[in-house]
Amino acid sequence: MPKRKNTFSSRRRRAAQRAVHAVWAWAQRTGSVTAEHPAHFRFGAMGTGTRLAFPLGTVFGEPWIRLGAHCIIGERVTLTAGLMPDLDLGPDPILCIGDGVVLGRGSHVIADTSVTIGSDCYFGPYVYVTSTNHSYDDPHEPIGRQWPRMEPVEIGPGCWIGTGAVILPGARIGRNVVVAAGAVVRGTVPDHAVVAGAPARVVRRWTPGDGWQPPLRTPAPVPLPEGVTPGQLRALAGLDEEAAEHLARLDADG
Repeated sequence: MPKRKNTFSSRRRRAAQRAVHAVWAWAQRTGSVTAEHPAHFRFGAMGTGTRLAFPLGTVFGEPWIRLGAHCIIGERVTLTAGLMPDLDLGPDPILCIGDGVVLGRGSHVIADTSVTIGSDCYFGPYVYVTSTNHSYDDPHEPIGRQWPRMEPVEIGPGCWIGTGAVILPGARIGRNVVVAAGAVVRGTVPDHAVVAGAPARVVRRWTPGDGWQPPLRTPAPVPLPEGVTPGQLRALAGLDEEAAEHLARLDADG
């Protein structure tokens, strides 16, 4: 036999769910860090419109971290400067993030020495950037107790870093580079390249003389014309293939 539904219990459950979600939304708004509401964090610089989402990941060495304007730092993102908290790292910044940078949820940027991320870079979730690598020169000493190797990392402006990518110490990534999801990057990557694999290799590159090589397999997306309304887009979405071809011919004929 079907069980009788307890209407009162269902109502209480729905009310409790609404309350929980309302409290969590309030905590996310209140717990986020901005230049206007820095909580106890005191970054070396934080530009207008930048926000660190709540809950935060590990954050320390804030006086040596500089964040540009209009950055979005996702939930549980780790930002660290120096090997450990409460070190005096000198007068110069260690971790510099440009304007308009997006760091996806769960990403880590570990700057034991200089790490620079150019403006308008977009990171997917769980990207790992580090300027430090463990050494294992002494076969008799535990690896975790050996002094690490450090090399600066530089990521040029306009890059797209895919989900789960790893950027290793010494990496020099050029301008407008695509790093594929899961790639492991070391060494120098030229401007306008696509890299993939572990270790990452250039799989496509643009140069002024040759364009994209190998050539792109799909045409570039066409931005929507200015002034297009949502109603017009809905109307276009409802057209069948024959009507769309007819409109395209009319547009081609002026």
